[in-house]
Amino acid sequence: MIQYLISHLYWFWLAIVVISTVIEALTFALTTIWAALAALLMVFISFTPIPFVWQLIIFLIITIALILFTRPFAIKKLKVGKEVTNVAAIVGQEVIVVDEISKFKKGSVKSSGGILWTAALENPDDQLIASSQICTVISVEGNTVKVAIKK
Repeated sequence: MIQYLISHLYWFWLAIVVISTVIEALTFALTTIWAALAALLMVFISFTPIPFVWQLIIFLIITIALILFTRPFAIKKLKVGKEVTNVAAIVGQEVIVVDEISKFKKGSVKSSGGILWTAALENPDDQLIASSQICTVISVEGNTVKVAIKK
């Protein structure tokens, strides 16, 4: 059995390719895809008379080299985890108060795009922001924007 496995190592490396690809498809963390690529290279190397231990060492070296040298470039190009949504884009914008906002009551504000947002006071010392007043969005917490009076 072991002799058969050693003489057909390409099946082992193909299994590593499939397993690594499935894990990457489930996580999309850009980590196991490099092992899948290295294992794909190892399928071809397995047809040479190189012992299995050396094949494992070569596999590890290729995987580590791919992670170190290509992962940062791939993350930068694919913009993984850097998707800016309209929620993140509103921070720092000026908005107009539609419904007054007080220390104990949330109100609403309208952004330049005409979108209404639930709003709360950023600074608890502010007592009231009246309707039609211009404010600046300081942060976003859930579906509520925290605003401060424009100075």
